[in-house]
Amino acid sequence: MTNFLPALHEGHAPITLQTLFRDALEAYDDWEEGMPEPIVSFEDKVLPVSAVFEWMRPCTDLMPANMIGIVTDRLTKPWSGAGPLDAMTFSTAARVMSILVRRRLRRFGRGSIEAFAERFSHPMHSVPSPSPDSAGSRPAGL
Repeated sequence: MTNFLPALHEGHAPITLQTLFRDALEAYDDWEEGMPEPIVSFEDKVLPVSAVFEWMRPCTDLMPANMIGIVTDRLTKPWSGAGPLDAMTFSTAARVMSILVRRRLRRFGRGSIEAFAERFSHPMHSVPSPSPDSAGSRPAGL
């Protein structure tokens, strides 16, 4: 499903993947309880945020500070990185976010694609079929 995403090069992600990761973090941050897994788009294709997080697991690039807060706000223990500035790699963030998505999906019970397909597989408004004995009681023109 993610074979259209750019590959990492020796653990480094192109800026387009870093931007997609940021979009996935923001979509997760906006995810309301009980709603299906959020999706993001990349080059006119949509994919669930979990796919983005899984794709970025091998990425050794440091995350920008403005993205770290979205991840650390979700942790139950304070974040303490190995570096002097508490730096976090995309790999660490991706692993944390993958776990958080799985936990939320387990509570909700399904992913975005399944919910999306279910939503559009049933008609939104069903009009009852007229019974044979009610055909004469219709107003003219209907």
